[in-house]
Amino acid sequence: MNLGRLAKQAKIVIDKRGGMAGLKADAMELKNIAKSKGSATHKAEEAVEAVADPGAPGEEPKAPPSSGT
Repeated sequence: MNLGRLAKQAKIVIDKRGGMAGLKADAMELKNIAKSKGSATHKAEEAVEAVADPGAPGEEPKAPPSSGT
């Protein structure tokens, strides 16, 4: 196992997610989801959405697609 390569890949992923501040924000969001009320299924769905959207600093939230009307 090449630990140097693993560390380099981890750094790339962390940078893509907004650096250490973004990583901490994501962890806090997941912590809040885990502590919230609701079923395990609901919490899992919320966690998937939270992980899919890294919320990197400086990025604006994406607007939902318009209905065209």
